[in-house]
Amino acid sequence: MRWRLLPTLLLAACAAPPQPSLSPSAPSSRPPTAEPALVAHSAIPQQPEGPSGWTVKPGWPAQRFAVAAAHPLAADAGYEMLRAGGSAVDAAIAVQLVLTLVEPQSSGIAGGAFLMHWDGRQVTALDGRETAPAAAAEGLFLKPDGQPMSYTQAVVGGRSVGTPGLLRMLEQAHAKYGQLPWARLFEPAIRLSTEGFEMGPRMHSLLAGDPHLKRDPQARRYFYDASGEPLPAGTLLRNPALAAVLKQVAEGGADAFMRGPVAADIVRRVRGHADNPGLLSEADMAAYAPKLREAICTDWRELWRVCGFPPPSSGHLAVMQILGLVAPSTAAQALDGAGIPNAAWLNRYAQAANLAFADRAQFVADPDFVAAPGGSWASLLAPDYLRQRAALIGARSSGPAKAGDPGALKTAYAPQAEQPEYGTSHISVVDAQGRAVAMTTTIETVFGARIMSDGGSGLAGGFLLNNQLTDFALNPRDAAGVAVANRLQPGKRPRSSMAPTLVFDRRDGRLLMTLGSPGGAAIIHYVAKTLIATHDWGMNVQQAIAMPNFGAFNGPTLLEIELFPASTAAGLRALGHEVVERDLTSGSQAIMRRPAASVDGRPGGGWLGAADPRREGVVRGD
Repeated sequence: MRWRLLPTLLLAACAAPPQPSLSPSAPSSRPPTAEPALVAHSAIPQQPEGPSGWTVKPGWPAQRFAVAAAHPLAADAGYEMLRAGGSAVDAAIAVQLVLTLVEPQSSGIAGGAFLMHWDGRQVTALDGRETAPAAAAEGLFLKPDGQPMSYTQAVVGGRSVGTPGLLRMLEQAHAKYGQLPWARLFEPAIRLSTEGFEMGPRMHSLLAGDPHLKRDPQARRYFYDASGEPLPAGTLLRNPALAAVLKQVAEGGADAFMRGPVAADIVRRVRGHADNPGLLSEADMAAYAPKLREAICTDWRELWRVCGFPPPSSGHLAVMQILGLVAPSTAAQALDGAGIPNAAWLNRYAQAANLAFADRAQFVADPDFVAAPGGSWASLLAPDYLRQRAALIGARSSGPAKAGDPGALKTAYAPQAEQPEYGTSHISVVDAQGRAVAMTTTIETVFGARIMSDGGSGLAGGFLLNNQLTDFALNPRDAAGVAVANRLQPGKRPRSSMAPTLVFDRRDGRLLMTLGSPGGAAIIHYVAKTLIATHDWGMNVQQAIAMPNFGAFNGPTLLEIELFPASTAAGLRALGHEVVERDLTSGSQAIMRRPAASVDGRPGGGWLGAADPRREGVVRGD
């Protein structure tokens, strides 16, 4: 069982050689684990992307700068920019462009992102989230009988495609924080698209497990052989259509994507989809504008200040509610002999998570459409309110939670039913000047809407379109007709769980960490776990990310399969929890400041970069 290997894995994080690898280690031969029947429970989100192995990651020390990304070639692109004197934003843009090519199942130029930036003086939150088309209405995903479509019915095709916002947001970020020329940032992605890259085992396994993508002619031509089978791992994939589009955007800016032939091809494929046409228009594309949001910075414990993204993301609010409800604990109190959270600690964590997810379902949506409870999102994190909520946590499981009452301004919305929320990628960067980026980026579910655009070039390959509209409530009203806050409305941005996070020392304002993860609604747990393990339990950031995943979504308590001893699940059941063991495929990337003195046999100071052993990510730095 993998849980027996955890002490070895954590020691490996301390003892590994200091040089970052240029390619991922071979993944373990362990096959993806079959999901137990219990995972059909309605309060358990489906997995964004399936498992594809476990690769021990060493943790990568760096003195001056570092970039952590979900694929080695993408991390190399960011490293190239940092070596050339580029800023953290320059590196993040170069990483994202390569991810469009090498990790198309998770993010890309036809998707959206939340970017947190630290310039050495202030934190900025840039919102590149997709928007609903102007012609969309709240009943878009209802069948003629008034019942919501199944998730698959809603996703596959043009109906689910929102107006992409990524490139407009990145262009805005570059105008303010970039140092290298815009076109320079596109060079690695154009080069790799033209010369080709080897398809990795993760992409191959996800292609093999997806029955829908091959129905799109453009995608079938690129990813599959003549018989409709996924090309084998190791195949050299060239993407001339993506190279052509990237050259246009490198020369003409985001306008070359949001207007003209590329936008026209996207709209043609969305509106002309044979089975499930959508409503996106060229006017929607041309009118898109990113938003500058005010980051939410929350004091936590005595020494840390945690800054995250505000609504339409629920990520920071839910993370900080959980952290505010879980009492401080030492490793001796919270962990078992193998360094894994014990049943007593998980009992409290799961109840805190249920309370946070109840509030999330009730209150959080696009703030341009929905008022915050009590007139401020900070009401959900107010100490008095958290004390009231903490009083509901008992010695045994208290079962599903109800939303609280955080302020005098009452909400008239119905809570949103749990539904799938899917995959993303995360990028963390610290540059030589101490500026930092935490950016979580997405096309929503694996391979998005399963539509590939060639940008009107007629060439092979291209980029995948998002299915972001299915992050709205598929059923916009409850049985009594009361509206859900996160229902679809024209121009609205769907609620997200993305949680790009920057952590600071409250005493002197120094940046301590940049982190985030993919994983749909479970992002909240992956970020919370990393913060608790590094702050409360003294782990380095690589150890924290490798620790077994766990969570609760206002239903059963989830444990990552094969990483917990049987006694943990038994202990939780004895405390009244319904326990489900399943794969929890996080993909956390983080960079954390190292202590000035050596604590693991390597030189002190600088940074330690970390990448999740459950995916292909690496860290590059000097």
